[in-house]
Formats: sequence, structure tokens, C-alpha cells
Amino acid sequence: MSVHTGLPSLIGPQGEFDASAVRRRVDALASRMQECIEDGACAGAVIALLADNGKDWLIADRAVRQVGAVLLPLPTFFTDDQCRHALHAAGVSLLMTDDPLRAHRLGRDEDSLLTSGRLTLFRGPAQPARSLPPATAKITFTSGTTGQPKGVCLSANQLAAVSGSLAGIARTLGIRRHLCMLPLAVLLENVAGADTAWLAGAQCIVPPLAEVGLTGSSRFDVRVALGAIERWQPDSLILLPQMLTALVAAVDAGLPAPRGLKLVAVGGARVSPDLITRARALGIPACEGYGLSEAGSVVALNLPDDPPGAVGRVLPHLTVSLSARGEILVDGPRLPGYLGAPALPDAPFPTGDIGHLDAEGRLHVTGRLKHQIITSFGRNVSPEWPEAELLAAPEIAQVVVFGEAQPALSAVIVPRGDISDAALDAAVDAANARLPDYARIGIRLRADAPFSPANGLATDNGRVRRDAVWAHYGERLAVLYAHAYGVPEHVVS
Repeated sequence: MSVHTGLPSLIGPQGEFDASAVRRRVDALASRMQECIEDGACAGAVIALLADNGKDWLIADRAVRQVGAVLLPLPTFFTDDQCRHALHAAGVSLLMTDDPLRAHRLGRDEDSLLTSGRLTLFRGPAQPARSLPPATAKITFTSGTTGQPKGVCLSANQLAAVSGSLAGIARTLGIRRHLCMLPLAVLLENVAGADTAWLAGAQCIVPPLAEVGLTGSSRFDVRVALGAIERWQPDSLILLPQMLTALVAAVDAGLPAPRGLKLVAVGGARVSPDLITRARALGIPACEGYGLSEAGSVVALNLPDDPPGAVGRVLPHLTVSLSARGEILVDGPRLPGYLGAPALPDAPFPTGDIGHLDAEGRLHVTGRLKHQIITSFGRNVSPEWPEAELLAAPEIAQVVVFGEAQPALSAVIVPRGDISDAALDAAVDAANARLPDYARIGIRLRADAPFSPANGLATDNGRVRRDAVWAHYGERLAVLYAHAYGVPEHVVS
């Protein structure tokens, strides 16, 4: 672990640990793990970590690495069924958690092996051994667009390369304090946030998620978030696009803008250039990035002086090329593979995203191959593009765009709060003004309710399920197309 010995390494509401204190706690926990786990046979063992953000989480993460075990971080917003699926798929009997009741529900509280701060390591029933891809150090499960998450196996070299590239950027920008605003169980915050801060010699501030305004996967209290930023005075944050939208709307409405920030990295979904521009005008140095779990979280990142519109320059440990179809291919430290899947070919990784590199070498991501819409006028449109422009509006909370083989695109829109139809129409018109005619929204439909796991229109981590939204609203969109364009209802799909 590389740290700056003159600074506290970890800071939380109950105090701070300086670099030497962090090292002592990691060493002590690693030693206890060696003593109590199968007579010290930790190497290759998989340990699941299910807990809220905090100093204990990061100390446990480092201790697991130190003993050569494999860490399986589980987001607290995963359902019990998703956690059981991940534990079974990885053959895990060991669970470290701050929630003993949940450990009991997951059948992992037979033995209490050790405690470390708020965390307890439990052993459950023995699990069938799973064959992991060689060099696996961490397993991350992503929900994707279906209910059952998929296990991505990552190597220590791969993760170190990502944080090493990002630490160089952090040093260049003079970042000395990073505030974790996303769950540490999410690879983006774990690697691009905490690991990068530690490697760059910066302080890593890790309050519980509720204290930065985040509840579950997608409920965000912007007033609490602004209070946390004011309290901790960080230099850097990582946000999801909807979190940045809420911050911009709150400052526009009169709340004080955050002070002293040097980098607000925004990832997880496409970000509208207009939103980046508005954020920067308010003093929020927002920069879009791009990545995927299979690449260890980050592939490219813009800097505050870069104009919006691209996702940035590719990190120095990676190279990017494009297939004949325009698919982005990533090469560099290799992904070991997936849980329960055949070995990957020795070739650049196909991301499933389409894009291009501009004359300055900056990467542009324009959509997903599998989502691409071809209108009846033969124009190819990635729905993520107009969706990002719509989501830049504070009036819009969620949106899904359709329009395959239609004369115009359509959108099913979830408004933010009690917004009138007129205000919603105005927000759509403003987004349309920033788009070419073929990518504009011609049909708009106000959703009955937010897209959520409860109604089957979103996954448990908040990602919208396009097919389910179409199944629910497709007939109504067909009627609107028929009235507006004379399209027979039976041909709309």
C-alpha cells in the first residue's frame, strides 16, 4: 500500500486513522484472518464483504488482499436473492458484514470467526469449490439488465494499473482529499475513488452512505449531499449522472454551490454535454468518464480543461481500437474471465459500445450496439444520446427512448416531482433543440409511475429494463404514433 505518511489516510465521522494506524489495523486483521481461516490457508479463499461505507470496509479490503484471498464485494442494495446467487456462484461460505441479521438470512452466521471495528466475519455451511480464472483477486457482480447478476473476475495487476493511471491524474490536479459518494462495493468508487486516493497520497473520506445523501441504489438527497461536501471540503468526487443533475438543479434553485472542488468525475451512464457545461458554469468541475467492470472500472476520463462532448483520453495503461462496426475494443491488462464461463480469447475486449476517436485522441461513446434504433428514414440512433439530453433537465427523473422503424423517436418519461405537463413538454422541447432532427423526440408519454424493481421496470440496482418498459407502454405508444403519423398500430414495435 502506497500512502503519504504525513496525512491521515482514512477519515470518517468518528475520527481519522493516519497512515501508520491504517497499516497497523490492516496488518492486525490480516494476521487474524490467517489464524482463523482454515489454519491460515487464505490464499485463493473467497471472502464476501457486505457492509455500508466506512473505514472498516477499506481496512477489510486491504487485509483480504494482503493474505492473498479473493474479495467479493456485495452492494447493500442487492436483494437477499441476488446476494445468495453471488455467494453460491462464487462458492463462498465466509461473509464479513456489519449486519448480523442479514448474515443470518443469508445462512452465513454459523461461526463468528473475528470482529474488526463494526464488521464481523462469519462462516456458513461449506460450499462446493468453484474454479476461478487464474489470477482472480476480486469478483464484482453487476446486475446488468436482468435480475441475476453476473460475476466478473478481476486481477490485482489489472486493478493496480487502473488506480495507478488515475493516481497520476490526481497528482497532476493536486487532489489531496477524496470524498466517497458511491458505495465502496461498486467497483468505480472502490478502485477509481479509494484505491486511487490512497495511491496518490490523498486523504480518503468514507462516511456512511446516508451521510452523503445516498440510500439504496438510486435515492439521493441533494441537500444532505451538499451538506457533506461543505463539511468535508473534498477536492474530488465521483458521481452518477442523476446525482450531478440533482446538484446542478439545487444550485440553480439557490442552494450554495460546492467550494474548492478540483474534479467531479461522472460515470455509470452517458452524460449530456449541456449538463457538464451547466455544472462548470456553477463552479462544479464536472468531467465525464467512461469505463466498464471488465476493464477494472475506468477506460477514459476527461479533465476540467477539456471541452464536454467526449468521455476523455484513454488511460495510459490501455489502448482502444474500433471494429468495422464501430464497436469499441479495449486492450491492456487482461480480464481473467467470468465466473462459470469458458476462458476468454487472447484478444482486445469487445465492449458492446459504439463510438469513435477524434483528432485530439479523445474517445466518444455514442451508444450500445444492441440498443441501436434504425428509424423508418434509415437513420441510426443510439437511444442513450437523446436520453442523456432529456436527463439533463431537472424536470426529468427517468426516460426510455424507442422508435425502431418509426418516422420519429418516442420517449416514456418519469417526471421529477410534481411537474406539470406544460413544464415537461418545455423540457423535451429544450432537449430537442440540442439534437438533430432525426434524434428528436416526436412522441412523448408520461409514465404512470417511476421505473422500479417493485413494478419490474428496473433492476435492483436501479437500471431501467427497456424491454419491460416497452411491454408496459408499447400499446399506448402505438396509439400515439397512429394519431400523430398515421402509422398502423399493428406495425409499431
